[in-house]
Amino acid sequence: TKVRMGRGFTLEELKAAGISAKKARTVGISVDHRRKNRSTESLQANVQRLKEYQSKLIVFPRKQSKPRKTDSEETELAVAAQLQGPVLPIIQSKPVNKARKITDEEKKRSVYQHMRKARANARLIGVRAVRAKKAEADAAMKAK
Repeated sequence: TKVRMGRGFTLEELKAAGISAKKARTVGISVDHRRKNRSTESLQANVQRLKEYQSKLIVFPRKQSKPRKTDSEETELAVAAQLQGPVLPIIQSKPVNKARKITDEEKKRSVYQHMRKARANARLIGVRAVRAKKAEADAAMKAK
């Protein structure tokens, strides 16, 4: 499935990355408190993205004379450049299956009929079980 940019990171993702929701909003990370993580894979991927963003982030001090401990060092501030384009774009994974020729065996087999048969088998499984039980009981009665 295609991974898309969302409305923001979950509180759980921010907590795993070690960022408070309040700080996240101040450094340009959008937060969506309504979202829930349904899979650990997406949680880990988003935490990784947050950690990468945090490592590249350069925070300038509000007052040059009194920098805080959360601000970046002067060496980082000197080499800072404005980022152009999207911030940490999502990279789509390549499909695992490659294109190949359809074999003669696959051409002979009708997928529609195969699907119909599978659907019918699923629908009739209970009826067939009852019939088999009844036939077994009749065979036992005849044997007596």
